[in-house]
Amino acid sequence: MKKFNFNIAIVGLGNIGSNLYKHLILNRKSIYKKTNSHFYLKYVSSKNKSKKRKIKIPKNQWLKNYSEAYTKKDIDIVIELIGGSEGAAKNLVFNALKNKKHVVTANKALISKYGDTLSKLAEKNNVNLEFEAAVAGGVPIIRTIKEGLITNKISKIYGILNGTSNFILSVMSKTNLNLKDVIKKAQSLGYAESNPKSDLDGTDAESKIQILSSLAFQSFINRSKINVEGIEKIDQVDIKNAKILGFKVKHLAIAEIKNNKLIQRVHPCFVKKDSYISNINGVLNAVIIEGLPIGKFTIQGEGAGPGPTTSALTSDICSILRGNIKLPFSIPNSKRKRISSIDISEEFFSSYIRLDVKDKTGVLSSITKILSKNNVSVKRLIQNPYKSKKFASIIIISHRSKNTNIEKSVRELGKKKFILNKPKFFRIEEI
Repeated sequence: MKKFNFNIAIVGLGNIGSNLYKHLILNRKSIYKKTNSHFYLKYVSSKNKSKKRKIKIPKNQWLKNYSEAYTKKDIDIVIELIGGSEGAAKNLVFNALKNKKHVVTANKALISKYGDTLSKLAEKNNVNLEFEAAVAGGVPIIRTIKEGLITNKISKIYGILNGTSNFILSVMSKTNLNLKDVIKKAQSLGYAESNPKSDLDGTDAESKIQILSSLAFQSFINRSKINVEGIEKIDQVDIKNAKILGFKVKHLAIAEIKNNKLIQRVHPCFVKKDSYISNINGVLNAVIIEGLPIGKFTIQGEGAGPGPTTSALTSDICSILRGNIKLPFSIPNSKRKRISSIDISEEFFSSYIRLDVKDKTGVLSSITKILSKNNVSVKRLIQNPYKSKKFASIIIISHRSKNTNIEKSVRELGKKKFILNKPKFFRIEEI
């Protein structure tokens, strides 16, 4: 029997929570028309109750403690906006589901770590666990996979899943600013946190691709053997070299099934400058899905910030208001698969290798010998001498070679005395 009245508790009133609160108040009538259900913002909770906010919250809406969100009987939907995979966020979501309350969250770290257990709990208690806002902000990729592409057999899903890193690389490509200066710019604009570590080192995108691959391949979340690299080592020399060679540098997250095995990877790539993905700039996210019968499907939009995240959260709330109990990962837990994963060591890539070396006789010969020994063949080589500084920058584009051989070559080269700086190595992605 459909329920027509829902009481909502929002736990976490930072920028996202405050924006959501205001949006729900302003759009109450519109949401009723589209869902045929009433909702009431019954309670809120925040770690810092006295913080100045742009919204006015009646005193009787404040919970004494966030735990009341899952103990009070007059709450139907709990919206978790605390963040993090442990502590209060974990406690809130687990207990809310156990107490048969619907949960809406934007917490990708929590879902990627505990999504399988939480899904089983939601299914057991016949409530919804919604997490559209956990991946790609306002881009409705999760609902697209669960509903719009429900009959497709997906073989690959990839794209730009972190707006902060994409903004940084976009600005570096358009200016002469170095990485540190662009990070400061991103922070001043609200695109990066005061500690942007998870955006820079790839762990944010890692959580997101794990969630997407689980949905796309109807499997349990797989956290093993995933290759994760960030953008911390990229400098203006790499950015400019990419342009000269006809590429752009993008930070991609990729998951695919090959020979019934799952490969998940997150790393910066060189992509052709005229490709679709290379022209996704700023804080935009983009996801590309390859499958049958759809072929190639693309979706893009704002990946972060109060507006896009509020859009996704409201979509999840409306899904609950419509009265449909939906399985978190589209199919019952009993039918989800366990797919073995493999790392990228046996995969083949063309690659960009940059070596800053002493400008002296025999260096180039030594480099090519190491590459040849490891079965890495050179497709293109550019040598830029800096006579005034007595060193040269050697750029190598390799033919497609086994990943483990490329990495071994780079490690061996890094130990040579003629190498001045740690070698740079980026895969060239043909997408």
